[in-house]
Amino acid sequence: MTISPLAHNLNFRSYLEMEKRFKVFVYEEGELPIVHDGPCKDIYTSEGRFIHEMEHGGNRFRTKDARLAHVYFMPFSVTWMVKYLYKPLSYNLNPLKNFVSDYVRVISNHHPFWNRTHGADHFMLACHDWGPHASQGNSLLYNKSIRVLCNANSSEGFNPQKDVSLPEIHLYGGNISPKLISLPPSTTPRPHLAFFAGGLHGPIRPILLHHWKGRDPDVLVYEYLPKDMDYYSLMLQSKFCLCPSGYEVASPRIVESIYAECVPVILSENYVLPFSDVLRWEAFSVQVEVSEIPRLKQILTAVPEDKYLKLKKGLTAVRRHFVFNQPAKRFDVFHMILHSIWLRRINLRLDV
Repeated sequence: MTISPLAHNLNFRSYLEMEKRFKVFVYEEGELPIVHDGPCKDIYTSEGRFIHEMEHGGNRFRTKDARLAHVYFMPFSVTWMVKYLYKPLSYNLNPLKNFVSDYVRVISNHHPFWNRTHGADHFMLACHDWGPHASQGNSLLYNKSIRVLCNANSSEGFNPQKDVSLPEIHLYGGNISPKLISLPPSTTPRPHLAFFAGGLHGPIRPILLHHWKGRDPDVLVYEYLPKDMDYYSLMLQSKFCLCPSGYEVASPRIVESIYAECVPVILSENYVLPFSDVLRWEAFSVQVEVSEIPRLKQILTAVPEDKYLKLKKGLTAVRRHFVFNQPAKRFDVFHMILHSIWLRRINLRLDV
């Protein structure tokens, strides 16, 4: 068994080396609910599931001996910070930044590891849109530490050389929809060329809806899906699923599309795609410039059938890299996140 054949620069050996050697120390400082916990269902699933797996999963990577660690995990949840510290509608993010600042101060006072490397071998993980803002609570964390973020916007400080793009996975009730677990046979016709349904969030979706909402029977674009239609059924009936960014660059539709084997059409700007240092996204998705949205149908109908079938086959191959398992399994999303962190750690030169 290997990582998907759609991988590039894979260093499959580096993955095996990670499994053999990689050790993560999880700081015990901090109290529930903001530290050592996180949301394990709905839109910020990735944040809570990773924290829970590191804290309670019994995986081979966690070490209680900090001297043996390659990296140090600060297990706070930005989503729970927003829930418990943020005053609704205040747009004041200082409570989040202050919490992060205090947390770094505590661990740097209690342990020698942060000061030894100025935080370069430490990491945080956040799927909430405000994860990057919270990380501004400490300048070393923002500029030197590994930040694992769903909001991986390269125009807003995300640095793919040191930061990790975290896939946004929306699990209603904490589970993948049964419709996306047992898919129809691969030969089942997909009568719709493309599909999207979603609200008018951010700068890109209004452009998409302006050009395509109700305009073409082959390109199904809705702001609100009619009550007699089912979202996942339409994904399964479509060859391409449109994945425009909302307020922020990441979209859970990308992973939903992978589950549905509906080729994702990435409509975004400055988005560093998850695991793009390992996976060849061009082998299982289509990226369209925002300026080309008026030509969407022309672009998608121009994809030859044999190429479409290869893209669809690619989705089958990469699916396991975007699934959370309990317990975690080799090559699943938990391991892919750790592998991305490992790649950044082994490329880090530390004078300690």
